[in-house]
Amino acid sequence: MEWWSNFLNWANTDGGAYVIVSIAVPAASIIVAGLLAAWIASGSIKRLLAGRDRELKVAAIGALVDAAEQASVWNSLTPQEQILSDRATGQADIQVRLLPIKGATLAANWAAYSLAEMKRNSATFGYQIEPAVVQFRDQLVEWQHKPSRSRRSFQADLDRWKAKSADSESTLRDQQEAWVAQQHHEQHAAPASAASQTAPDAVATHTPAPAVTPTVVTAPHYDSPTYSAPGALDTQRVLNDVDAVERQIEAGATR
Repeated sequence: MEWWSNFLNWANTDGGAYVIVSIAVPAASIIVAGLLAAWIASGSIKRLLAGRDRELKVAAIGALVDAAEQASVWNSLTPQEQILSDRATGQADIQVRLLPIKGATLAANWAAYSLAEMKRNSATFGYQIEPAVVQFRDQLVEWQHKPSRSRRSFQADLDRWKAKSADSESTLRDQQEAWVAQQHHEQHAAPASAASQTAPDAVATHTPAPAVTPTVVTAPHYDSPTYSAPGALDTQRVLNDVDAVERQIEAGATR
C-alpha cells in the first residue's frame, strides 16, 4: 500500500494535480470515446453486412423456388422457355454456392438434384406439382435458419438419389423421359418446318402460266357441185306435162 500512499501524496501536490487534470483525464476520455465509437461502428457494419447477406439469401432462395416452379411443369414449356429457365437456374446455383452459410455447396447440389427430379417427374400426369414445390421451398428456408440441421437432411437425400440412379430401372426411366423430351421438341419444331414448306408453294401458285400460241384451224375445202336454179326446173316440168296432156287429147279425138 506504500505505492498507493505515494501516489496520493503526489496527486495532492500542484504538479500531480496538473498532470491528472490536464493530461490524464483528457487522454482517458479520448480513449474511452474512441473505443465507444469503434464499438458503435462495428455494430453498424455488422448489421449492414447481415442485412446484405439476408438480401442475397432471399434472392438466391427465391430464384431457386422460381426455378422449381418451372421445373415442375418442364414438359409443358417451349424449348425457348426451357433454355431461359436453365439459364436462370444456373445463375441461382452460383448465388447459392457463394452464400456465406455453412453447407452452401451441399445445399446447391441438393437443389440441383431436386430440380432434375422435378423435371423428370413433370412428364408423369399423376405427379403432384404443388406439394413438391412447397417442400422444396420449406427445406431451403429451414436451411437458411438452421444450416447444421439441414446439412444432414441434404446429405441423406443426396446419398439416396445416388443409390437410386444406379438402378437399371432408373436408367430405363431416364431413356423414356428423354424420348418424351425429344417428342416435345419435335412437336414444337413441326409448325416452323410446315411454315417454311408452305412459303414456296404459295409462290408457285402465283406464278403466271406460260403464254400459249393459238393455232389457226383451216376449214377443209370441198368442191361445190353444179347447181341449177329451182325455177328453171319447175317451168320445164310444167311444159312437159302440158305437151303430154295435149297429146292425149289429140289421140282421143282421132279415135
